[in-house]
Amino acid sequence: MTAISLRAWQVVLDAVELDLLEGRLSPGDHLPPERTLAADLGVGRSSVREALRVLEVLGLIRTAVGSGPSAGAIIVARPGGGMSSLMRLQVAAQGFPVADVVKTRLVLEGSIVAELAEACRTSSPDLTSSAQILTAMEDHSLTEAEFLALDAQFHLSLAEASGNLVITATMSGLRSAIEGYARAGALGLASWPKTSARLMLEHRGILRAILTGQADAARLAVQSHISGYYAETQLTAH
Repeated sequence: MTAISLRAWQVVLDAVELDLLEGRLSPGDHLPPERTLAADLGVGRSSVREALRVLEVLGLIRTAVGSGPSAGAIIVARPGGGMSSLMRLQVAAQGFPVADVVKTRLVLEGSIVAELAEACRTSSPDLTSSAQILTAMEDHSLTEAEFLALDAQFHLSLAEASGNLVITATMSGLRSAIEGYARAGALGLASWPKTSARLMLEHRGILRAILTGQADAARLAVQSHISGYYAETQLTAH
């Protein structure tokens, strides 16, 4: 790809991004036809097609040939979905150091649970999904992998309950890294039943602190939970 075509391709992405951010485009809306986009933005149709392929890979649009209301390029998600996809690709391609994932989780999740606890003092954030996941995790027939998949989903559910789209997208993008490192660490544990039982108690403690509006206790509980598991598995030394 030449420098000229790269700039033209970026022009299209920037224009779509601006329309999304300023509300001129929303999920369900059609993008203008390739010919119109090319003329309006002063780029070639090949550059428009390159940009549309990137947007489709990121999950922001879907494209269909033919005619009718379902044809063309349609916005199917807001930028947060693309952010999650991009981060998942980064994780798959290079991975992130375990220590960096842990530090990020401590900052993000500490903030998430504290804000949820504050919100519980005056309103009722929807934590139904989080509670249901914990109930599912108490099934003693779960394998380590199944338990840890639900564990990662529990932490993501708290982010989703916060309503912060950027944090939710970040947590969603990191989910595969979180689950992967947790599974790798479980291999070296002295007793999985003992560790999983402790993790469940900690999960319940986190949710209880949130529901009772104890922001500081919730923050400390989730940070201790995250750092404690990684210290036990010694993955932070890798």
